[in-house]
Order: sequence, then C-alpha cells, then structure tokens
Amino acid sequence: MRDSTKIIRSGLTPAVPGTPLHSGPVFAAPYHTPGDPANAAYSYARSHNPTWTELERAIAEMESGPGYSANTLVFASGMAATTAVFGAILRPGDAVVLPSNAYFAARVLAQEYFAKMGIELRTAPTARNAQAELLGGAKLLWLETPSNPTMEICDIAALCEAARREGVLVAVDNTTATALGQRPLAMGADFSVASDAKSMTGHSDILLGHVATRDLELLTKIDQWRTLTGGILGPMEAWLALRSIATLPLRLERSCENAQHIAEFLTTRKEVESVLYPGLPTHPGHAIAAKQMQYFGAVLSFTLHDRLAAEKFLANAKLLTEATSFGGITTTAERRARWGGDAIPEGFIRMSAGCEAIEDLLEDMAQSLDQIQ
Repeated sequence: MRDSTKIIRSGLTPAVPGTPLHSGPVFAAPYHTPGDPANAAYSYARSHNPTWTELERAIAEMESGPGYSANTLVFASGMAATTAVFGAILRPGDAVVLPSNAYFAARVLAQEYFAKMGIELRTAPTARNAQAELLGGAKLLWLETPSNPTMEICDIAALCEAARREGVLVAVDNTTATALGQRPLAMGADFSVASDAKSMTGHSDILLGHVATRDLELLTKIDQWRTLTGGILGPMEAWLALRSIATLPLRLERSCENAQHIAEFLTTRKEVESVLYPGLPTHPGHAIAAKQMQYFGAVLSFTLHDRLAAEKFLANAKLLTEATSFGGITTTAERRARWGGDAIPEGFIRMSAGCEAIEDLLEDMAQSLDQIQ
C-alpha cells in the first residue's frame, strides 16, 4: 500500500456496523485500575492516553520503512521532544555534536542548560557534513536537514555511518521535511524528532512533537523521561493532530509544488540577491536532497537587499501572512533576522509555501517586488 493511502486511512476505526468512522478524544486523568496496575492498559494520564496511542500508531507507520518498524511517542511540543532526547541520553561528561546553524531554540537549550550541567557541546555547520569531524568520543550527534532557516543539507546516511563507527547515537530533527518527506530511521538514525505543529498537522492551530525510534531500549528511556517530566500532549490536541494528519499527503504535495515554483520565480527577479531551496538544481545540497528526500519541503529562504526592502516587500504583499513558524496551509513569510540568533543578512526572508493557487501567489509577489525597486 502506498504512503498516501496509509496516511489518509490511518485514523479509521474498525468497520463495526453502527460505529463512527473516527473515534473521538478520550478525556481522562485516572482510569479504572483494580488490582495489579500492570494488567490495565491505561492507569494515569501522565503516562498514557488512548488518543495518544492512535496518534502514535499513525506517526509510527509513517516513520517505518521496508524491513523495520518504528515506535513513536508524542509530546506537548517539538522542543519537549527535543529535550526528551537530550535529557534521556546525555549525562555530565558526555559530548553532543550539534549543527552551528540548527534551530535556534535547540541551540539555546544545549548552550544554556545542558552545557551548564556538564555536557560538552561541539558545533559545526550542517553543509558538507562538517559535523563528521567532531564525532570522536561523543555520545550524541544531532542533525537537522534541511536546516532552519538557511536550508543547508547534510547526508544523513553518510553521517549515520560515520557515527556508528564511533559508537555515537544519531538524532535527526526532521521538522521541515516531515516523516512523509524524509525517513531518517531508514537511513540509519536512532531517533527521528519533529515539531508536528508545522507541516505534519498543517493548520497552525496546535502545538505537538514526537520522537520515533526503532530501538525498544531507547524508546523506554524516552518514555520514562516523558512520564517523569510531564511534557505530555492533551487528548484534544492529539485528536486534532490525528484528524489533520489524514490530509498531509494532499497538503505536502501542494505546498512543496508551490515552494518549487516560488523558488524558481524568485531566481528570475533582480531584487532578489539569493534563493535557498533544496529543490533548485543550483542549491549546493540539491543532489543529496534529491537522494534522501521524497519532497523538498514547503520552506524556502531568500535575501533582499536590506531590512527596508524586506519589510516593504512583506508590507505590500496581500497574500503573504507575516508570521513565524511554517508548514501551514496558508503561505507565511517573515524577516527572520528580527528574532536574532542566526547568522543571516537583515534582508533575509523565510517563507513557507501554503496551498493557495500558485498563480495568485506569484502575481502577488511580483507586484510587491515591483514596489521595492
């Protein structure tokens, strides 16, 4: 069965006459648990919930591949999922290798908390597999490809092989690509981590994240971290996510197609100094991305001359919603340097292509670019 069919049907209930096609959220804190708690499927909501279970099964099916099955745990946010991997795996004296251009919040977490608790932090850029030089004696390699927001690409399989030789665990932040667009576990990663508030659920209305792994021992460690720290997802959010995931194949195909068209259009405009999108043959990581990604993603970045040009472009665009985050059905864009933390020009714009008609988007961007000449 093809991926899109599996995903679209992942939330269906068994075909029992008279029952609804989709189950609703289960709201409970305690559950009936007489006798030995080990005999009850559910006991207390900080540990498990039936709606989580359905969502975790759906995501695990996406994360699985030929010859292996993945297991998934959902969290209250992508950062909660990231923290779970760091917290469950790293101990004082361990070293973690992190992209120097990884998602800003992940870098702050590593620098301001784990490094101050005795974790050695090593950083190198995502591009050209630079992190491979820092693996000796490390405990965890953290990858992010495409990187956010600079869209750099690294070779997941090659870095996993290098890490395996050194006895290093590998986690991949797969937020930008999603599990439908890229399967890190199939390329040798120990963990696939994502913020599912973005393209995975795609409606810009919930926060959640997940960690997937093939290794049951690692799964147990992540599960214990979630239970003890309480970074859990509410049942309503889990149900909304399960409902939203069913449309992922449709949304991702359209938004990635739009992103490709937008990137190609921007390369023709003299106001645009550079365009970063792995789907462009001119992108330095295009060949690797084409090998390891099923879709090139909904996110692209480009640079205008300066801050004023970027702000004018965003102000004059009628169909670009100025907002942070990405992966929604609505096209969004922002001048990313306004947040700080990334080594990018003042005129750098990160855009997330939505599902609108591409003709409307291109016409709108053209008129807005015309006004900054």
